[in-house]
Order: sequence, then C-alpha cells, then structure tokens
Amino acid sequence: MEFEPVIGLEVHAELLTKSKMFCGCPTKFGAPPNTQTCPVCLGFPGVLPVVNKKAIEYVLKVAIALNCRINRHTIFERKNYYYPDLPKAYQISQKRLPLGYDGWLEIEVDGEIRHIGIADVHIEEDTGKLIHGEEGGFEFSLIDYNRSGIPLVEIVTKPEIRSLKELEEFMVALRQLLLYLEVSDCKMEQGSLRFEASVSLRPKGSSELGTRVEIKNLNSFKAVLGAVEAEIKRQQQLLMRGEKIQQQTMLWNEKLRITEPMRTKETAHDYRYFPEPDIPPIVITDEWLENVGKNLPEFPKQRMQRFVEQYGLPIQDAKLLTASKASADFFERCVSMLQQPKTVANWMLTEIQSLLHDDQIGWEDCPLKPEQLAGMLKLLNDGVISGRIAKSVLEEMYRTGKDAQTIVNEMGLVQITDEAQLRPIVDRVIAENPDAVEKFRKGDEKVLGFFVGQVMRATKGRANPQIVNKLVRELLKGR
Repeated sequence: MEFEPVIGLEVHAELLTKSKMFCGCPTKFGAPPNTQTCPVCLGFPGVLPVVNKKAIEYVLKVAIALNCRINRHTIFERKNYYYPDLPKAYQISQKRLPLGYDGWLEIEVDGEIRHIGIADVHIEEDTGKLIHGEEGGFEFSLIDYNRSGIPLVEIVTKPEIRSLKELEEFMVALRQLLLYLEVSDCKMEQGSLRFEASVSLRPKGSSELGTRVEIKNLNSFKAVLGAVEAEIKRQQQLLMRGEKIQQQTMLWNEKLRITEPMRTKETAHDYRYFPEPDIPPIVITDEWLENVGKNLPEFPKQRMQRFVEQYGLPIQDAKLLTASKASADFFERCVSMLQQPKTVANWMLTEIQSLLHDDQIGWEDCPLKPEQLAGMLKLLNDGVISGRIAKSVLEEMYRTGKDAQTIVNEMGLVQITDEAQLRPIVDRVIAENPDAVEKFRKGDEKVLGFFVGQVMRATKGRANPQIVNKLVRELLKGR
C-alpha cells in the first residue's frame, strides 16, 4: 500500500519590538542571564500587564500579508500549565479569537502554484530559556528569564503540506515574508524562529486524516526536514507491519537521525484556557486596520517582477536579489547611485555572495554598504582600476570598511594606462618567450592572451588590459 504524508506546522517568531509584550523590559539578545526582567515578566503577585501596541500591529501585518480574515474584537487568554521556564504557571496567549484566521500562503513547487492554508495567526508571550546540564557541563538545569515575555507571533498552518519539498518551500517563503514585513529578524541560531511539526500518514487517495504525531523544538530548516522525513519513515514501517500509530509528542535526535518519544497523550492537552482578566478586549477599528495595511511593503513576488520589468534583469537574477529584503534594498540603493543594474547584480550575486557564504552570514549582516560598491564600480568604469584589481579592492572594503578610493590610494592600485610605461614591460615579456612568438608568426593568435596575462602578472594586475593587448599586437607584428 502506498501512503501519503500530511504535514502541518506551528511557527513561532519573536517580534522586533524594543520592549516585551506586557512590560517595559528590553528584548535585546545576548544580555547577561536574568538582567532583562521585572516583576511583571517574572510573574510576581499583584502585578498588572500592559499591552504592547506595536506588537499587535506587527501581528496584524502578518495576518494581512497571509490573506487572513481579521477578528475585529479579540481577547487574550491564559494558557495554564506548569513548567520551570514559565514563572506565572500560565502563558498569556490567544485561542478562541486570534487576530487572524483562515488565510493562505502561496508557494511554487516544480512550477506548480499551491496555496497552503493558514488556520490562525495569533500573539502570545515567550517563555524563559532552560539551560540543561549537558549544555553547560553540570548536573542541574539553569533558567534564563530574559526571554520570558518577549512577544511572539504564532502561525498555525492547516494540515495541507504534502511533501518535504512543499515543506521546505513553505518555510523559506514564510521566513522571506516575515523579513520583508520587518516584524522579526528570523535568526534561527538565536531562537527567533522556531518550529513544531505535525505528521500523519494516510493511504494515497484517501481524504481521512491519520493519527497525528507532533515533533517539538525544531530550530532550523535542516532539523524540521530531517525530523519530518524520519517520522514519515517510522510511521510507514509501523503501518506496513499492520501496527497502529500512537498519538504522541516526539523529539528529534540529530545525532541518531531519529524521532524519539517525549510524551504520550490520548487526547489534546487541556490547557484550561479562559479570558485574561487583567487585559480588556482589543478592538481593531477600521482606521487602525487601514493604517496598518497602508504601511505594508512591496512583497517578494511583486518586487521580483518589478526588477525584471524596471531593470531588465533575467528572472533568475531578480529572484535571487529579492530572496531577502536586505539584498533587494542593497541592489536598489546601489543602482540609484550607479545606473548599471546588470553590473551591480553580477557583482552582488558572485563576488559579494561568495564573501557572505565564506563568513556564513546573510545580506542582513553584510558589512559592505551600497555606497562602497557603487564607488568601486565607478573607479572600474573610469579606468582607474582593472577588473582584477577591483576584486581585491572589493574584498578589502568588505573586511576593513574603507571606501574604494582610500584603498586604491593606500595600496597604490591605480591602473597603469601610460603606453610609454607599459611598452618596455611588454617588450621584455615578448623577448622572454620566443616559443610563443614563433606560434604567433605561424598564425596562432591564441598566444595573445598568454602575453597579456604575463604582462598583467608583471604589473600585479595594474596594467590596463586593453592597452596591453594593443601593444602586444603592435610589438609582435614588428618583430
């Protein structure tokens, strides 16, 4: 029997607000443990939460961008459970009336457009962070409450993802959208973007859903894809043996590449949700919703199409440049100073992308500024530096933060364009290579490239290649 996977996701993204969801504590990542806390986010008796309006607006942005219907009258609720990283023994969240519901996100897989349904988009506060003994080399666990109370947007999909390829495309598209909206930095290595996956199998062609298994604590695309693939295989093996799938929560064992039971449950958790008594209902007025909608950015797909039409770029270049808002902004800023879009795109997608890859960072953290690239390309256009030197200048700009002109001046990299200065160098190179000269006399013009290369080496890349080529031809023919 052939089985079909049914996959759903719960996505948690920390919001880029300067303060927490219900208090004024800062949200900066990396502060010393338990230094960004107060009686409110630590759950002291008698304290009262105050709603962060900016967080509400950020989640509204997400809901609108995901084509959701908006609950104009929404409430916060208490999600009751005990865990050491939850100081109040409840989490302020939303259940019955989320900010957004019944939406979709468009993805493209193998040329086919699919709409993955969004069940709801809601806001909640984050928990603290447990640091277990095996991570720090001790026999007990520690708790850092700096993260407790940071606002989160939770995005819950409908069970409509049907393959690992669709799953990956969905995660990439959702992260891209959140970055374009500028509501989260989505830095998975810092825990800003986290996933929980649900997996079930059913006979191919069936419309009934199988028994769902959840996989918790997935902090990277790689972990999600690995865990879901392993869980699909585990369930397939059980079903092929005629065994039943048990409803349970699993954890991903990266080292063994398997999912392992965390807890078994017969039914869904009973969190005893009830309305948060200390926070009044939130009313989303027409004016508020309209103002949020007006401030939405140009979305990735629309921006990609505009790059093709406005700048004459190939579709693939436009797609790569608009993959992140940071790279698209970099490109447009640079082109505003140097009206050569294809040249800018080529340097961004080759030389700069290579440097970013080597440093394992994205365009969001690129140390190079658009003004620096535009300045370097202008020197190249004006013949001040050669293409070979330009690559060295670019890397030096990337590493030091200096502008191109300063680097060229400090390192003496100005291109040699004086024929009188180049002629004796070309003459010497020709004299040192009689075999190549003989090949040229016999009609092999390919050796011209050899001579030009030798002159470029002799001048450490500073010679103007066009002038060198001209001199080589003249001096060879004169022999």
